[in-house]
Amino acid sequence: MARAVSRRTRLTNTAVAGALGFLMFFPILWILVLAFKTEEDAIRAPLEVLFGSGWTMESFTTVQERSDYFKHFSNSVVISLGSTLLGLLVAVPAAWSMAFVPSKHTRNVLMWMLSTKMLPPVGVLVPIYLIFRDLDLLDSRFGLTVVLMLINLPIIIWMLYTYFREIPGEILEAARMDGATLREEILYVLTPMAIPGIASTVLLNIILAWNEAFWTINLTASNAAPLTQFITSYSSPEGLFYAKLSAASVMAIAPILIMGWFSQKQLVRGLTFGAVK
Repeated sequence: MARAVSRRTRLTNTAVAGALGFLMFFPILWILVLAFKTEEDAIRAPLEVLFGSGWTMESFTTVQERSDYFKHFSNSVVISLGSTLLGLLVAVPAAWSMAFVPSKHTRNVLMWMLSTKMLPPVGVLVPIYLIFRDLDLLDSRFGLTVVLMLINLPIIIWMLYTYFREIPGEILEAARMDGATLREEILYVLTPMAIPGIASTVLLNIILAWNEAFWTINLTASNAAPLTQFITSYSSPEGLFYAKLSAASVMAIAPILIMGWFSQKQLVRGLTFGAVK
């Protein structure tokens, strides 16, 4: 009897998980379907879109002819990688000091950094925009890289902090006794031992920077516009071009989805072990 109940429970859990997974994946599936339809077909009823019309690459062709996809793609790559590397340069020493040389205010500082993520971005848009205007950083890769680094920095520090706390401090003490300097301790002792955590942090930050829309839309126009800006260009005062908008969305999210698929084990491990434990 207990075995039958256990099997029924597993089947129920599997069915619920499958249903939730489908609900989460459905928007991506729908965008993918609309991307291969004409504009006339894309506005039809859902069943007609799925089963009553043909498939075409017209939207992808139009999007590529109208916009420079590879320019937006290169901007996304440079900004995502740049903000991640710049964030690591700041976060690794900060997380090291909080994990191995804590003070009575360390926990308060960590909580304060995390609380900044709860601030609505629109609340600080005007001062940041004015600062960027005065420093001539509007529509620049460097300016957007700095902004994305700063908004994701609390998460980077938190994840690295939780990973570093899992490393025995005695190992670093032994390195110092052997004559290692602070720089050598971080680069040659701490960093190699924390590679899984650093890799997970890098992957998560790249995803967050790649998908950031608010700051990219408000601080860029054409020169430094990444793929999120590329998507918004397919809306107009007359309405949305559903098929073209879907095609642009597929072209924008495909690289990060592929990267996430191949790195999902490392990413899940980092989120469950490093950030939660």
